[in-house]
Amino acid sequence: MKRLLLLSLIGMLGFGLNGQVKKEIFESFKLQERRDVSYYFPEGYSEEKKYPLILVLDADYLFDLVVSHTKFNSKYHRMPEAIVVGVHQEENDLRWEDCDFEQSTGLPTEKGKLFYEFLGTELLPYLETSYNTAPFKMFVGYDITANFGNYFLFKDRSLFNSYVIISPVLATEMESRIPSRLLDLNGELFYNLIVEKEKSEDRNRILQMNNAIASISRDNLHYFFDEYEKADHLSIASYGLTKAFDNVFHLFRPITPKEYKQEILTSNEPVFNYLENKYGRIEALLGYEKAVELNDIMAIYAGSIKKDDYESLKSLSELCKKQFSETMLGFYFEGEYLELLGEPKKAMKAFEKSFMMEEIDFLTKDMALEKIDAIKADFGY
Repeated sequence: MKRLLLLSLIGMLGFGLNGQVKKEIFESFKLQERRDVSYYFPEGYSEEKKYPLILVLDADYLFDLVVSHTKFNSKYHRMPEAIVVGVHQEENDLRWEDCDFEQSTGLPTEKGKLFYEFLGTELLPYLETSYNTAPFKMFVGYDITANFGNYFLFKDRSLFNSYVIISPVLATEMESRIPSRLLDLNGELFYNLIVEKEKSEDRNRILQMNNAIASISRDNLHYFFDEYEKADHLSIASYGLTKAFDNVFHLFRPITPKEYKQEILTSNEPVFNYLENKYGRIEALLGYEKAVELNDIMAIYAGSIKKDDYESLKSLSELCKKQFSETMLGFYFEGEYLELLGEPKKAMKAFEKSFMMEEIDFLTKDMALEKIDAIKADFGY
């Protein structure tokens, strides 16, 4: 692919250890224009990791909001670190030129078709070939640019896995076309529709679209409709983005006490299956393997003990030997598993191995020593 940047982005390879925002001029062959584009790369960007890609239109308004949400949520493990790219459209009211549609058909104008090609065949492919991007891509748009994002649904395979559609100005017949398209799409997809409650020209059509989408019952479609009574058309983005990020990245968050009580303890399946399914879905959705959080290890450990699920404890010990290989976790859990299974001599050896390793969280060498001494006292080893 030709490098179409007027100002070379090669210097961005040296953004070092700190997250950076860069604003560059991108020369588009499709548009025959130079466009302002901003990029955010997370702190500690690494060639060893993969990063979801978030495309933001109306960047003059939305880019900083999306970057701040991305930084906050990734810092507290509520979403993966991500690359954010924002297309600026405020100058000369470019947003309407880029995203306008024909009133008769609801399809993009000639300029809109070129803008569509610019995003889909120039800008995003450049980032995908230049940086370690995960397959997961999110679109964020507002007003007329929100409507424009919907056109990417109509490819054979949706270009984005997640759409954040904020107070859209709907093109002709979109209230019926979007539900129909969502009904036919394969692959897991998140669709967030965010609106203010005040009256607008499109409000009735948006509510009609909401009712139609809400009636779709498909496991692969995750639909969220969030309406804010106190928001107006300008403030709606700041109201809605927080909830939208929670909706999309809920799976990525550590296991909560509520989740533990309502889903793990009430399930009839082995406790370890919950962990496997959770991280398997994360890998399938985001396209890379996420390291298991210590918080989730402890939740599965507690559930295994509470439900006398010894086999899950065994599986957990094997996982911890791999992912927390320098710590006591793996061999300590193995020792407890063998102890509960009635194998005291093997259990003692496992606790002895854990004693030689690093302490972690609630596990201390004293606890391993207590286990060893108790087995010796009981069985005379």
